[in-house]
Amino acid sequence: MQPATDRTVFSDRSAPGELETNPWTRAVQARRASGGALLDLTVSNPTAAGLPYDEAAIRAALSDPAVTSYAPDPRGRREARDALVAAGLAPSADRVFLTASTSEAYAHLFTLLADPGDEVLVPAPSYPLLSHLAHLAGVALVPYEGIYDGRWTFDAPALFDAITERTRALVAVSPNNPTGAYLDADALAALAALELPLIVDEVFHAYPLEAPASRPRAFTVQDTLVFTLDGASKRCALPQVKLGWISLSGPAAAVDAAAARLELITDTYLSPSTTQLALPALLALAEPAASIRARTAANLTALRSAFDDTAVTVPRVEGGWYAPLRLPATQSDEQWAIALVDRGVLVHPGYFYDFDEDEAWLVVSLLTPEADLAAGARIVAQLAC
Repeated sequence: MQPATDRTVFSDRSAPGELETNPWTRAVQARRASGGALLDLTVSNPTAAGLPYDEAAIRAALSDPAVTSYAPDPRGRREARDALVAAGLAPSADRVFLTASTSEAYAHLFTLLADPGDEVLVPAPSYPLLSHLAHLAGVALVPYEGIYDGRWTFDAPALFDAITERTRALVAVSPNNPTGAYLDADALAALAALELPLIVDEVFHAYPLEAPASRPRAFTVQDTLVFTLDGASKRCALPQVKLGWISLSGPAAAVDAAAARLELITDTYLSPSTTQLALPALLALAEPAASIRARTAANLTALRSAFDDTAVTVPRVEGGWYAPLRLPATQSDEQWAIALVDRGVLVHPGYFYDFDEDEAWLVVSLLTPEADLAAGARIVAQLAC
């Protein structure tokens, strides 16, 4: 009997066709293998970014005696859901579901809304994790392009034209990762007018930078079915807590129908751990979120200063932890990123986030320690001159 090949053993959904390393990754691996230093301007883990944490308060929050008992609830512990409502992060306790992460929330919603082969509209640029989650669910993602005209927006008529008979939902991110653009009231109204279920990711909503005065929450929209995502990974800067949540809003009948099905899905997995007991106390901690807001603001100012009188531009960044850099299109963004690896600087090429391939974009994290970001920005500026 012949041994089975990978093709017959594994499903097509188990890998997105990207198991081969790309040239940028190979350049990074080679640099590290040779012992070359790298200034990492892609830092995304807040617990590894040198931020202050009230460790005693976090340990105390995680020491609830109730962790020794098992009391599953498919919507999540009531005290945790009540805490989200009290903090203004959910519309009501019966319209919020706890998940193990925002990634799991996406997976549940793709299951809820789409059959294999159905389509979901997603923004471009946007975070690359969405493509992997959709691939695992057997869902096809259809991008709608961002437009930059002083701030990032989208073309509403073109978005309407992208809807087909297989379109089941639309994803929006506010503020977008990595462009930083918030959805204002007009944008939310335009999306609601499409009469599709909306999945609105607001994990960076609490981190404004050059933001508009009004930053409405998606769960205030009542004209269509809306699933608003948030989580402790960004809200509390505690990714290890592994806790996210989905808020439901919209017409009552649609919300009730969605909640009934979503409860069956979450009851099947019961993923959130006993860390949900700590959520009320963790939401009350001021640090490190305040330190993140201070650092990202300082780093954005430093970037603008570093690129004065250079060919590098930094578009308006309304919020979040990231900033896109636009470089001359004399070479691809991957070639720019590899050239920087050769000079000891780690940045992400824009194609990771589906930026326009005819332009040259790099993405850096504003969570990076200030000294590292300033030093790396100087090297980017020198290379782009």
